[in-house]
Order: sequence, then structure tokens, then C-alpha cells
Amino acid sequence: MPSLAEQVRQAGVVGAGGGGFPAHVKLAAKADTVIANGAECEPLLHKDAAVMEYFAAEIVKGMRLSMEAVGAQSGVVGVKAKNKEAVEAIQAACKGTPVRAHLLGDYYPAGDEYDLVYTVTGRLIPPAGIPIQVGCIVNNVETLVNIAAASEGRPVLEKTLTLAGAVKRPLTLTVPIGSTFRDVIEATGGFATPDPVLCIGGLMMGETTDNLDAPVTKTTTGVVVLPRNHHVIERKLKPAKTQAKIGKSACDQCRYCTEYCPRFLLGYAVEPHQVMRSLAFTSTGKDYWNQWAALCCSCGLCTLYACPEELFPKEACDDSKAEMRRENLKWSGKTDIKPHPMREGRRVPIKTLMKKLAIQQYDHPAHLEKVSYQPKRAVLALKQNAGAANLPLVKAGERVGAGQQVGAIPEKALGAIIHAPFAGVVEAVTEKHIILNRA
Repeated sequence: MPSLAEQVRQAGVVGAGGGGFPAHVKLAAKADTVIANGAECEPLLHKDAAVMEYFAAEIVKGMRLSMEAVGAQSGVVGVKAKNKEAVEAIQAACKGTPVRAHLLGDYYPAGDEYDLVYTVTGRLIPPAGIPIQVGCIVNNVETLVNIAAASEGRPVLEKTLTLAGAVKRPLTLTVPIGSTFRDVIEATGGFATPDPVLCIGGLMMGETTDNLDAPVTKTTTGVVVLPRNHHVIERKLKPAKTQAKIGKSACDQCRYCTEYCPRFLLGYAVEPHQVMRSLAFTSTGKDYWNQWAALCCSCGLCTLYACPEELFPKEACDDSKAEMRRENLKWSGKTDIKPHPMREGRRVPIKTLMKKLAIQQYDHPAHLEKVSYQPKRAVLALKQNAGAANLPLVKAGERVGAGQQVGAIPEKALGAIIHAPFAGVVEAVTEKHIILNRA
């Protein structure tokens, strides 16, 4: 019988919380603790809470299988105390097992791996490191459901996600991978604004686009729809060069972006206000200033909450990290880490964040509902994971079955294979997608 890691690889399981890291790689490691990430801190999204409420037994099964695979003795499910139904379901499923629930506060960003590992275990991941370096493996709760399914030979064909914001029917539902947001939202009630913009994955860390035909992928946690004239959308849609020019001319180095940064408060060398200084330099200084962005988790708190002048420090950090990758520059800062004494006092409550974002009117429970939705067409992204994109195994005109593997990862590359979510005929294969029509 194949190992759990091989079963998970064959099923194409990835981090379902947005990261998309291929799950089989983690299961081939050794660790003493497995952590289920159910912190879910993006405002308005409720996917993880719904998964924990309705699939608690599958989560615990996935946890126990993972623990056995990596040799862990301890399993912990991180869940916000406010999600009472989810807490009750998880605690009931944990009874008589080595898995326990750890209750979290309602703050942002509770789901950052560095923050969650420290909160649950008291261990600090080394700078630029990963959880396995402190004996931990972290997976999103939905990833664990998919691991349990993979152990039974079922590949990842569907995705649970929340529809939130300016939609007529806010809800959480499960849809075939490759469904378009336009089709899903129109099938469940439609848009509540004539000029919708999508924040795929959430307002804080998600992708902002007006392409309503963008497809659901294995990493989609939800979508927040807002009118194009909403202030947050207007800010997000500013061109990158405009954002940088504004920062270059207006940043007064107040440090609020740094003082609220969750990684800085954990003791890591992340200082967005120093990264903002790089905007004023051309040929000198960047090698130094960019280092202060290298450990940034891109949570967006500095840009959308902390900065009193509404500048774009998160985007400056993103640019700095991209430049470091292009130049093959590695982080070279301090290795000693000590949490800031004001860390707990600077937590940002979700309700306070929502008020700052002016989205209170969209704050709905969005409970999980069973929706009869069978799209006629699926747009399967060839890259739905960290690492390499799939190489297509099918051609236009070819008939495929539900669950059939339609993509493969290049040999020795990091990635996760994709499968057909339903039986159909391949309409087209492009550089980025396989388009499938239902038979």
C-alpha cells in the first residue's frame, strides 16, 4: 500500500488556506507536533469556521493520519473562540484522541504561521525559516479534510469558499474547481452592485481584479465583492508606480506601519517604515533597505490599517522581496528573536479592522449551504500550487472522466497534479489553463 504522502501526492492536495504548498512534501518530514490552522482572520470570510463545524471528524482523521506519518505525538487545532459551533464540533471530534483544540482571540492576522506556531507551542520559527525547523507541521483545516479523502483514494475536485461583500446572497458553499466567480455568484443570487470588483482570497491579502470570469482554484478561500467606488478598492487599483510615487513624496517615517507589524511584534527584523525609505533611492541603498522586508508576511495591516497617511508599505515590501529574488539576495539580518513587550496590546481586533475598512454593512455569517450547482464549463488553472505549473496531459477534443488526472508536474519539481472535476470534453488547452465542457 502506498504511503500517505504518496496518496496525498496522487490526490493533488495543496494548502487550502491560500498558500498552496503541496501537502505531500510536509508528510514526508518528521515532526513532534501537527497544527491545524483554523484561525481564519480575513474579514468577512467564514470558510474555515464552516469546514470545522461540518467536517470536524474528517479534520481529526486527517490530523491523526498526518501525525502517524510524521511521527508526531501532539495534534492541535487552532480555532477562534468566537466560532462557538466550530469549537464545539472540534472538541467533540477530539474526544479520546491525542488531538486538542487551542482557542484563539478574534484578531488579525491570527493565521500567520509564525504567529500561530508561537501562540500554540511557544516556539519561534527561525528567521526566513519554516515550521518544521521547530518540530511543527502546519496545515489548513480544509487541507486535512482533503488528506483524509486522499487516504480513501479521492482526489481534490472541489473547493469550499465564502461569497461575501456586495452579493445578494452571502454564503459559504462547495463548488467544482474551475468554476468561474461570475457563474458561482450569479447561480446563488447575483451581484449587489452594478460595477463589482473581486478580492479573491480576501481584502487584506487577496488578489484584486475586475475579471469576473477568474476561476476558483485549490487555494481559493473566498471572494469579497465590493463596488468599484469603494475606498479600499480605489486604493488597491492604483497602479504600482503611483503607489510608489505617493510613498516617496508623503512618508514621514512615523513608524506606525512597523509598530503594528505582527512579525515585528514577534521579534523579527521586519520594519516597513525603513523599506519605505528605499523609494527615495535609485542606485544606492536598496541592498540595505530591502532587508527589512525579507521576513514580511504580506498581511497588509500596515497599508490598510496602520498608516495614517494611507500609503502603501505592504506593497513596498512586496516590491523589495521581488527585487531580492531577482537579484538572488538572501536575508542576512539578526537571528536572535524576542517578542515585543507590547505584542498583546497591539493586537488588531477584527471588528476594529472592519470599521477601518468601512465594510461593517457586509458583515454576515455566510453559513455553509448545500447548493445544487453544476457548472457547464470549468477553467482549470495549470498552476494552483506553490512551485511549478502542471504540464497538460490532454488535448482539445479529448474526452475525460470525472477525477481523471489531466496535468503532471515536471520531474523533480515541486508541485501538485490537477484532475478533471467532472466528466467532459476538453475545449482548449492554453499556456495557463485547461478548459473543460461538461459532457
